[in-house]
Amino acid sequence: MTTAVTLPTEQASQIVEDLGQINRQMIVILDFGSQYSELIARRIRETQVYSEVLSYRTTIEQLRKLNPKGIILSGGPSSVYDQGAPKCDPEIWHLGIPILGVCYGMQLMVQQLGGEVARADRAEYGKASLYIDDPTDLLTNVEDGTTMWMSHGDSVTSMPSGFELLAHTENTPCAAIADHNRKLYGVQFHPEVVHSIGGLALIRNFVYHICECEPTWTTAAFVEESIREIRAKVGNKRVLLALSGGVDSSTLAFLLHKAIGEQLTCVFIDQGFMRKYEPERLLKLFQEQFHIPVEYVNARDRFLKALSGVTDPEEKRRIIGHEFIKVFEEESRRLGPFDYLAQGTLYPDVIESADTNVDPQTGERVAVKIKSHHNVGGLPKDLRFKLVEPLRKLFKDEVRKVGRSIGLPEEIVQRHPFPGPGLAIRILGEITAERLKILRDADLIVRQEINQRGLYHDYWQAFAVLLPIKSVGVMGDQRTYAYPIVLRIVTSEDGMTADWARVPYEVLEVISNRIVNEVKGVNRVVYDITSKPPGTIEWE
Repeated sequence: MTTAVTLPTEQASQIVEDLGQINRQMIVILDFGSQYSELIARRIRETQVYSEVLSYRTTIEQLRKLNPKGIILSGGPSSVYDQGAPKCDPEIWHLGIPILGVCYGMQLMVQQLGGEVARADRAEYGKASLYIDDPTDLLTNVEDGTTMWMSHGDSVTSMPSGFELLAHTENTPCAAIADHNRKLYGVQFHPEVVHSIGGLALIRNFVYHICECEPTWTTAAFVEESIREIRAKVGNKRVLLALSGGVDSSTLAFLLHKAIGEQLTCVFIDQGFMRKYEPERLLKLFQEQFHIPVEYVNARDRFLKALSGVTDPEEKRRIIGHEFIKVFEEESRRLGPFDYLAQGTLYPDVIESADTNVDPQTGERVAVKIKSHHNVGGLPKDLRFKLVEPLRKLFKDEVRKVGRSIGLPEEIVQRHPFPGPGLAIRILGEITAERLKILRDADLIVRQEINQRGLYHDYWQAFAVLLPIKSVGVMGDQRTYAYPIVLRIVTSEDGMTADWARVPYEVLEVISNRIVNEVKGVNRVVYDITSKPPGTIEWE
């Protein structure tokens, strides 16, 4: 499963300085390699309090400089008694800042403060009933017997001096503990996951009641701060924006246009991997309806040639990223000069593109790269532009809120996510003009049928994938040998996790029949019923 990205601590300091005074109220999550660290951050943001995920190696001096209102220690795959297990600076317990340890974070707190942790007689994975011994403070308004999500093989066998028991489960005597005087808390379960029924109430107790935060992380505050930061960073320089027509780049275009007006130049590079009719729709929408000028560049043949014979997905992303920059540099010389390149990079993009981070002393892996995003992992090291990425702190749902608040039409705000490399990563194997046409035609049918039935907003994404294999079929009493199309339709809140959608059979039947009958070169349609994790939403 995905483990968390951890920002370098010097970058963390810069982040807080850039946020401005309005976001000084923040909660820091120290990551110990948990698959849920970013989910903790998202849950805190749902309370309208800003949060960031940092490395457990963040120093005491850096934490003091960041001045968070509270700290959360994440879970992790290690055991605290293992040799080389990740540990935070023990001085953290003397900062006078409220701290909540989650799973491994709780066990580390116990161990470093003099308690004991050992292998549990019975491990707990999945749902468990939480029985509350102290219904105050951290567990205020958390119902006795509520369901919490467990995932641990170790347990606290002896609490440190000053700690009291807050709750237990059938298999875990110390499921929640607290030192009320020092405002140190620990929970063995994961309150951040959706399966934990009382989890959000617990998080709100920690954020509001214990850390005494105020809800300043709002859409209006973000827009105000972003405009200020963009103007301060860019000055009187010109900015080039890669416009794709999706909610990310469109929100960014509106935000930049609001901040710097005519200093912004939007360029739409048609790399040939867009969905059917989308380039025409994009130009009409921005130029005629929004009155934001867009430079159109037809680079279809160039990208197709660059990807000729390439089958590896990471190589595809790298080539597309490099080719994008080359085209932008050429366009900047024609239209420019430009000092800045604006991109709609989001927080999940940064997370999934995180390079493997190995502690040189322990060899411990902190973050694992899942896939490179063309605007993160695919960028060359000698990039001539300076980057402007005001959305990189946001999750997708937060971007939609920002877009809506600055006047972006609902048809764009609610548009399904579409990858930067486009159909190039929805065709497995080599990209050819023939395969692109097949996939475009099939994908259009999927979207048409989902839209016509009013199901579009029920799903996070709904699209088609073309596999580079052929299978035998029968059409009109004749043998066929053609491609299969995979339908991928998922539900999700933020793209970090996803579940396959239970689409009505009759809808799947109509989609399948239309694709097989209307798209030349396809004789089979299959449905992907894999969740994320273990799969990803996209196939590449």
